[in-house]
Amino acid sequence: MPITLDGSSLTIENLVAIARFGEKVELAPEALERIKVCRAMLEEKLVAREIMYGTNTGIGEFSEKILSDEEVKEFQKYLIYNHAAGIGDPVPVEQVRGALAGRINVHAHGNSGCRPEITLTLVEMLNKGVTPVVCNKGSVGACGDLAPMAQMALLLMGEGEAFYNGERLPGHEAMRRAGIPVPGLQARDGLAAINGSNLLTAMSALHIYDMERFLKQAEIAAAMSIEALLGNMKPYIAKLHELRGFKGAVTCAANIRKVIEGSDLTSGKMKTKVQDAYSMRSTPQVIGAARDAIAYARAQVETELNGVGDNPIFVPELKLTLTGANFQGSPVALPMDMAGAAITMVCVLSERRLNRLTNPALSVGLPAFLTRGAGMFSGMMLSQYTAAMLIVEQRLLSAPASIQSIPAAADQEDFVSMGMNTALKNGQILDNAYGILGIEFMAAAQALDFRDFTPGQGVQKARQVIRKHVAHLDEDRPLYPDHNRMKELVQSCEILEAVEKEVGSLE
Repeated sequence: MPITLDGSSLTIENLVAIARFGEKVELAPEALERIKVCRAMLEEKLVAREIMYGTNTGIGEFSEKILSDEEVKEFQKYLIYNHAAGIGDPVPVEQVRGALAGRINVHAHGNSGCRPEITLTLVEMLNKGVTPVVCNKGSVGACGDLAPMAQMALLLMGEGEAFYNGERLPGHEAMRRAGIPVPGLQARDGLAAINGSNLLTAMSALHIYDMERFLKQAEIAAAMSIEALLGNMKPYIAKLHELRGFKGAVTCAANIRKVIEGSDLTSGKMKTKVQDAYSMRSTPQVIGAARDAIAYARAQVETELNGVGDNPIFVPELKLTLTGANFQGSPVALPMDMAGAAITMVCVLSERRLNRLTNPALSVGLPAFLTRGAGMFSGMMLSQYTAAMLIVEQRLLSAPASIQSIPAAADQEDFVSMGMNTALKNGQILDNAYGILGIEFMAAAQALDFRDFTPGQGVQKARQVIRKHVAHLDEDRPLYPDHNRMKELVQSCEILEAVEKEVGSLE
């Protein structure tokens, strides 16, 4: 059943379904009516020669330039041409699809002033699989994602390029093959297609979805390592976290208990330390803090997905034209900077547990570097090197982009969000995170192979899945294939799905 875009009910899960899994969309009938009413008001104002930014004026530094009637007709074409000024590799298809869905949802409010044909063409492009080719760099995240959104808008004139049925085609050919009429651009249409932070918001929505699933896997990996290191289970008792009151910590501790349930370690009969190292016993507090940060980012992203991000904004019921900065990416960029740093923080914790698993001075009786042939063999010594290198890159990527403004447009646009930089680096942070956690999973499975007790049901299931992909390390072998397989395994969420099937859904 198609997902209805009505301007106010688009969730991150819906956007992922549209963007990643190809779910069809429809424009709510009442939204279409709002778009028509708004367009009628704009056309009345054009006839009355009311000054409206980007409609019958230039843009940016040229906003004081008033356009003639003839110039108004041609202006939108040149607006799209001069803004299609990005650089770099094509943005992944799912991210562009997410941006198209977000832009349709902005139009659904009936405050953007474009013709209905523009919005309905975007709907058809989504449903028929025509995805504009968009360069991944060029947006400063203010006035929206102008450069990439302009490349999308080129298709509305039958220009640019698009992916269709696995081919990269000229825009007009992709539209022709898909049977989508090219609507062309009239007054206001071009700016209404590009003037919002829709690409960085779509990227952020996809990242939030993946970050939340990553954190659940981080809790499973932590549970495996804690078991392998014969951890004291008191730090995961619910009451401890309820007394402090942070929701994320309460949830994390509950998930760890669920994964470890059924373990001999929970019987109280096994000897454990009075207190474990911070990298073990503070896991709920650390992953919990990341959970809370990402929950805040989720709320901000969903607010933006359902808000009116445009300029100017037309209010038909008040016959009003409002100019402002609802395109500004900061409300998404700032929390997403924090979300990226949260993932890095969890990765640092993962690497510290990996170090404890491999270091014979800290591993509570495990063989040095998780190999029986220490000296002749080095086991997983170099796996920790790889994780450490990735951690350094994570730290570099976690510097906030949202404070890095460089003025644009002759200082007319003298503060910009740089939110696209946030979105791009969060993609890299996640990519590294899959590798770091994959190495911890591999080490924890190796360590558990040396333990002679019954682990928790969830831990056993996670180890079974890992062993389907990576064999026990009896003697040294090149480890890069194992590392890459584990990275892909974490990204696929196969471990998470198997564990949840075994013990029930993690919160």
